[in-house]
Amino acid sequence: LIFSQTRMMLNLIQKFVERKGFNFKRMDGNTNVAARQGLVDKFNNDERIFGMLLTTKTGGVGVNFVGANRIILFDPDWNPQTDRQANERAWRFGQKKEVTVYRLITAGTIEEKIYHRQ
Repeated sequence: LIFSQTRMMLNLIQKFVERKGFNFKRMDGNTNVAARQGLVDKFNNDERIFGMLLTTKTGGVGVNFVGANRIILFDPDWNPQTDRQANERAWRFGQKKEVTVYRLITAGTIEEKIYHRQ
């Protein structure tokens, strides 16, 4: 699971993932609400899907990605609860894998200050 705060950043990440030829799904604020659970189910049950790109607020609440064992927080939120919710999407009942969280932070930037405040 790759989480970002904005769709614009997800667009950049998506271009990279497409260039690498990875099979992935995407869910953000533009994703039809009725289609979201289908994307979650597809991700959790189809091992051919390499990853899922999500905006933190869209994918961070109320969805369960037990098919994931890696979470990447591309950019931190000012509210630490938002990032925690995103982390917990894979740590759910039914998870059989060990989950690793990667939080990308650039030293000497506002991201580092946000991280230390949390």
